[in-house]
Amino acid sequence: MSVARFWRKIPQRYNLIGTRCGTCGRHFFPPRTFCPDCRRAGEIGPYHFRGTGEVVTFTVIRTASEAFEQMTPYVLAIIRLDEGPQLTGQIVCTPEQAKIGMRVRPVFRRIGADGTSGVISYGTKFAPVALS
Repeated sequence: MSVARFWRKIPQRYNLIGTRCGTCGRHFFPPRTFCPDCRRAGEIGPYHFRGTGEVVTFTVIRTASEAFEQMTPYVLAIIRLDEGPQLTGQIVCTPEQAKIGMRVRPVFRRIGADGTSGVISYGTKFAPVALS
């Protein structure tokens, strides 16, 4: 299996795929195999998140590891998805544009590369809705 195909086989990396309990309606990201509220009575199934949400809090990374130093400064945030779960993600905007409560949407972007001539990895980042 090629490296690119390996990454495509991980649905949450490219598609924000989580799970939803059919019994209580609670959503989970990353995916869970059982609902902590319903336990064995819960019916867990896959769920494709829209990816829209709002910034709960954020920080600006100005000094990063060697793999990310060309991206500095960048905004890293905790985002509450409209369906409920919170996740950490990078916001594609300037530090001055980032605000708590800001609405965001998912965008497919380059995340990094393995060395100078290595495999480029892509994934979900977030962009302010106003900057669409």
